[in-house]
Amino acid sequence: MTDKSTRKTQRPSAEIRWRDELAQLATTDTAPRPPGWKLSITAAKRFITGDEGAGIETKFVGDPSLIDRALITLATNRGLLLVGEPGTAKSLLSELLAAAISGDSTLTIQGGAATTEDQIRYGWNYALLVADGPSERSIVPAPVMRGMREGKVVRFEEITRCPLEVQDSILSLLSDRVLAVPELGDAGMIFAIEGFNVIATANTRDRGVNEMSAALKRRFNFETVFPIADLATELALVQQQAATLLERSGVPVPPRRDVLEVLVTTFRELRSGESSDGARMDRMSSVMSTAEAVAVAHAVGLRGWYLRGEAGTAADIVECLAGTAAKDDPDDLARLRHYLEAQVPRKSGRAWKAMHAARFQLPG
Repeated sequence: MTDKSTRKTQRPSAEIRWRDELAQLATTDTAPRPPGWKLSITAAKRFITGDEGAGIETKFVGDPSLIDRALITLATNRGLLLVGEPGTAKSLLSELLAAAISGDSTLTIQGGAATTEDQIRYGWNYALLVADGPSERSIVPAPVMRGMREGKVVRFEEITRCPLEVQDSILSLLSDRVLAVPELGDAGMIFAIEGFNVIATANTRDRGVNEMSAALKRRFNFETVFPIADLATELALVQQQAATLLERSGVPVPPRRDVLEVLVTTFRELRSGESSDGARMDRMSSVMSTAEAVAVAHAVGLRGWYLRGEAGTAADIVECLAGTAAKDDPDDLARLRHYLEAQVPRKSGRAWKAMHAARFQLPG
């Protein structure tokens, strides 16, 4: 029986995964730091975008000016709202920003229909509340209360998935920087200390679900995170991320470059509705994002290794694509089938031929 203490965490938080880089940057950082920050703005940017000469890994691929604007926003009293298509690494970016600024990315609220104010601000230990009445000891601090007390960045994921009244519970926190606990009287005024701010994320596909109020929008600076623009950059990212996931999953062989090139090209063409040679096609309604491409590359590598003892082939892509492509719209399966039958044969290379030969593995 495997000792539980020797098993690895599936996904360490950013401040644990890149602990050494953060320590190195903090030691050599001589630039001025905003009040309450662990790093200066320039060092935080290097942590996120990478610095090959200093051995700092690139963690987010995107417009460097976006990182500048995001960091400057978080140094003010306005919150930061990252918007964009699903799978464009908004959550990763918010995690990296929080780790660089506060050294802690775990003060996170996961928005949803069931999210309540207690999960955002504070709740009560009802056994202590009944026994002792309202007191500091009976409070259960939620991420916002902790962030205000400790001067840290709070992450609010999928904010537009929350009911409007829950969203608006942070209005006064963002404007006045104070949280009142009426049951504690004068002692129940929690004033935010330096370093506190909020990073929220929202998917453009969720607009209209619970649209933010105008008052709440005014408390945020909006920044749009776009999909990766060029094939080479997206391919390199998918290769790096897939190799990391496969290593954690016990797969000792890296993904094949030719297989990943087929996968990433397929995702880009189905996402844009246009092939690399300019041919038009129906766009997928499902999210064909870089994050989804990484997940499929991971699954392809797992199939190859655990079923056949190899790295995975282009034929495995077909098996793994069905669940990705048809999750939102059954018609997407037909679009995927048409792509395999009409577009893939026009491409050259053994991996493309293997993918075309495997087209009959699609369900239905």
